[in-house]
This record gives sequence, C-alpha cells and structure tokens, in this order.
Amino acid sequence: MIRGLYTSGWGMLVDSKRMDVIANNLANVNTNAYKKDAVVLEAFPDLLTKRINDTPSPLNPSGNIGSMELGSDVGQVFTYYTQGQLLKTDNKFDLALQNAGSAFFTVAVPDAQGNMQEYYTRDGAFVLNANKQLVTKEGYLVMGENGPITLQGENFSVQPDGTIVEDGVNVDKLLIRDFTDTGTLRKVGSNLVRSTEESKEQLFTGTVVQGFVEQANVNIVKEMVDMISVMRSYESNQKILQMQDSTLDKAVNEVGAVR
Repeated sequence: MIRGLYTSGWGMLVDSKRMDVIANNLANVNTNAYKKDAVVLEAFPDLLTKRINDTPSPLNPSGNIGSMELGSDVGQVFTYYTQGQLLKTDNKFDLALQNAGSAFFTVAVPDAQGNMQEYYTRDGAFVLNANKQLVTKEGYLVMGENGPITLQGENFSVQPDGTIVEDGVNVDKLLIRDFTDTGTLRKVGSNLVRSTEESKEQLFTGTVVQGFVEQANVNIVKEMVDMISVMRSYESNQKILQMQDSTLDKAVNEVGAVR
C-alpha cells in the first residue's frame, strides 16, 4: 500500500513535468524557429524485494521474493529539430535555412567575463546595430566566415549558399554549422543552442533563402490533445493516491483499534 502511494505520487510528478514542457511549447508557438520539446519516459529499474525480520527458509536462504516496479520516470526532454514552415516577409534582413533541419546560423554571445562564445540559432530575423553589424534581435553578432558581418545598408543580397553580396561585391559568407546528430545539442535559452563534445559537423547541403523566416514546428492541436491527456493522467493518479490514503487510514485507525 505504501508502495502504491509512492507510485501514484511519482506519477503525478512526471505528469507535472510533461505539463511544463507542453505549456512551454504552446507559449513559444509564435517564436521564430522554435523547436518543440517532448518528455521521454523510462521505467524505473526493477527493485529486488526481500523478506526481512522473518525466519530464513532452507529453500530460499537469500530471502529474495521477486522484483517490483515503481512506474515511470522522466528519461530525458527530447527536442525535435524538424524544419518549421517558412513565412514570407520580403524583409531583406530575414533569412531562413531550407532543406537542412540540422543546420544553424552561428552567433557570438558574450559570457560573464565579456569573452565571445559560439552559439547557434535557427531564428534568422536579423537587424543592423549602430555599428552596422548584422545581429539578432537580442543583439548577438551574426558570424560570417571572416568574423562579424558588417553591411552598409539594405542594398545587399544573400545567395543560396550563404554568400552575402553588397553593391556587386562579395562581403562575406554566413558561417553555417550543420551537425550530424542534433541530439547532441543543448538548448541554452533565448532561442539558442550550443554544441557538446559529442557534436560532429557535416557539410551544409541546404539553402539560405532571403525574405523569409522560419516558424515554430509546434502543432497546436496536438499539443492541446496532449495537454488534456496529461491532465486526465494526473487526475487519475491523484484519485488513486487519495483512495490508498483513505484505505491506509482505515487500516491504522479502525481495523487495528482495540475495543
């Protein structure tokens, strides 16, 4: 009975985590190039059950009576890096990556000491800062193969391979990182991801399109259905926990009472 309380209670904690992830997906449905998350569940390791405070049996001197399971736990939060739909804006500073769900624009982000660190984003809604440098809306420098990209105005074009041409002159080429396994990347907030030691690059074979932004890959209808399913699962665990608590209360206060 006590084990049932733990199982139901832990199930409620798991459902709470699933609800947090779904709510975050819905909150970012209008965030450019946001990539949806999903909770992956895994079973608790089987626990070996032993007999204690009992006379050992010659047939079972170890006291083992089998194994038991305690339900499911959160294994990981998996991110789907599938490409979202492209929205036409006709803004020259809006760029999107097409046919390359594992590719990212490279940006430079200052750390606490002011040193620039390399991060990646799919959000290509860029602008010019006061120094005429191409930056994200958060102010992070967009990197080219020769460093930060500097433009004189709006008289430029971006080729499918990422080459930036201004007034007929090749200014730079977007530094685009394409990874073999997006599962090795980690979200860091502000619509950015970072690589890990396991991340490996591959040749970028997609195209850069100008005047478009990538939308989030969140399916609102599916997220709402999942939310309802999680709510019902949480309520079921809650009712089971209350039922076990009531039964335990009767066992302690009524069945064992001395009259």
